[in-house]
Amino acid sequence: MITRLLIANRGEIACRIIRSARQLGIETVAVHSAIDADALHVREADWAINLSGAKPGDSYLRADLILSAAQSSGAQAIHPGYGFLSENAAFARACADQGLIFIGPPPAAIEAMGSKAAAKALMEQAGVPLVPGYHGDAQDIALFITEADKIGYPVLLKAVAGGGGKGMKVVNGPAEMADALASAQREAKAAFGDARMLVERYLARPRHIEIQVFADQHGHCIHLNERDCSIQRRHQKVIEEAPAPGLGAELRQRMGEAAVRAAQAIHYVGAGTVEFLLDEQQRFYFMEMNTRLQVEHPITEAITGVDLVAWQLRIAEGNPLPLSQQQVPLHGHAIEARLYAENPEQDFMPASGQLAVFQLPELRSGQRVDSGISEGEQVSPFYDPMLAKLIAWGETREVARLNLLELLRNTRVAGIETNLGFAQRIMQHPAFIAGEVDTGFIPRHAEQLLPGVPELDLPFWQLAGCAWLLSQPRKSPAEDPYSPWAEHTGWRSAAAPAFSLHLSCAGQHRVLTDLPLAACSLDQHKGLLNFQLDGLSQQLRFVRRGSSLFLQWQEHWHRIETFDPLGISDRNRQDAGGLQAPMNGSIVRIAVNPGDQVEAGSLLLVVEAMKMEHAIRAPQAGLVKALRCAEGDMVSEGQLLIDLEPQKPEA
Repeated sequence: MITRLLIANRGEIACRIIRSARQLGIETVAVHSAIDADALHVREADWAINLSGAKPGDSYLRADLILSAAQSSGAQAIHPGYGFLSENAAFARACADQGLIFIGPPPAAIEAMGSKAAAKALMEQAGVPLVPGYHGDAQDIALFITEADKIGYPVLLKAVAGGGGKGMKVVNGPAEMADALASAQREAKAAFGDARMLVERYLARPRHIEIQVFADQHGHCIHLNERDCSIQRRHQKVIEEAPAPGLGAELRQRMGEAAVRAAQAIHYVGAGTVEFLLDEQQRFYFMEMNTRLQVEHPITEAITGVDLVAWQLRIAEGNPLPLSQQQVPLHGHAIEARLYAENPEQDFMPASGQLAVFQLPELRSGQRVDSGISEGEQVSPFYDPMLAKLIAWGETREVARLNLLELLRNTRVAGIETNLGFAQRIMQHPAFIAGEVDTGFIPRHAEQLLPGVPELDLPFWQLAGCAWLLSQPRKSPAEDPYSPWAEHTGWRSAAAPAFSLHLSCAGQHRVLTDLPLAACSLDQHKGLLNFQLDGLSQQLRFVRRGSSLFLQWQEHWHRIETFDPLGISDRNRQDAGGLQAPMNGSIVRIAVNPGDQVEAGSLLLVVEAMKMEHAIRAPQAGLVKALRCAEGDMVSEGQLLIDLEPQKPEA
């Protein structure tokens, strides 16, 4: 019987596990890095232990520290969540050696599926269909090019020990192989400690369908229906739904049976996910098996009524599965949107910094939010950029979609860039509404989904000015809350209002002297600016935080502040020919030297942030004058990295 559980993870999944453990009467022990000391999962747990360090390699990936924390806290079991040590067979084995229950499958099952190449060989023996590819041990580039020629371009490079889109690159021809392979190997090594790769056919318009399986220690294994995870960027999921739209009962049964065969072939125990690619001819191919709980497990819980974490804990104690396959329900439809700290308009570049605003609405029936962060916290560049998961359920897919859209619209996140507006645009896209989803959904509809940051035109500045003035604290409310002298609207007795308001937003400055205040009103409690524009009554969401106003304009949140017109400087102006860091991160590769002549698009350096690599390329042809950084350096957003002298046009 588990009475005290250590959670070897952080963020929303740690909070999620704490919630189920508490309902079962199990005490929880949180572990944390130095920079997570005040994190939400630490505050919610019964006990907390500092692992020290900041980077994952110095904290959450230190098996020795976590095992020591479990022993010192008196925990009987460790739940690894997902990521970090969740699919580390050596860690699972070390838990058993120290008499601790590992909430996950046996080490042998993790090892069987930990290598994508070995897993595919096992699946072939179990009669599970495979995508054509090379899964061998040899790793030289010449062999990869030869095998890719046999398979036919484009091909997909994948980390043998990978997951979550890390160590994964699409290669369109042999000329791209060297750079793609080197980058994928670095990502794989950094994320999983294993740089080995495999290569397989890249399917043009597949759907990503995964089957949730569950097995107990008594030989029983079932599946809990499927999830469609096709809408992805950088091979990472953004929107998931269950069940998969348009998937018939017969195909669902065949895929479910194949997933169960896959789990039984490795004597699986606990929660796992078997992932398939489904082509346009309704043929499915085994892709990989994740030997852990998945990020998107809440949508399976929504359509089955099952608490998957509670199942994990009870099955780890030796209890049998509570349902047979015939008893597994499928009720309604659920959709999940992952809320990331990233900038969709800049190739989904991760963002970090202070989360100035994080407000969730009062949840209605069928709505759920899983999060591990709170307002005012710092979003670190060391960890995954996911802030929260927003989930909605409905009797039909359309009801679920509208329920999630409402949840997204009423969620307020500002201070750093997020994909909140991007997720709303997906929910409203005609192709998504029609269920026309595949892994190419985002690039195919990029023009509608990524329209660019809206122009800060005159209506924006006027409404920003109205919101600023109307939301200002009154000057003397204690003396007379109704006194016109307490107003910030430029009121004058027997004369027109007069004021001069200096506002700045996104590097732009505007002086406002005439605002349509009469057409605006403020609902401070709901955070809404009501206004009349072109004869229509409209609303904008806003949040006031000290000297900053955050205003939602066309699905983007903008920070608005006042400025001193005499103190404006060019300190934030990019130096001529200079290239600045697009995010906080570390320099993992510098591809040029001072004196090098480069062409437009040439690789200059690679920045790693939030477990992903981001290539910085020359915006134009020129001469590298100087390097302002070195490999291994931690850099901040906006920091000057390279001096590039533009190439002069020929006379």
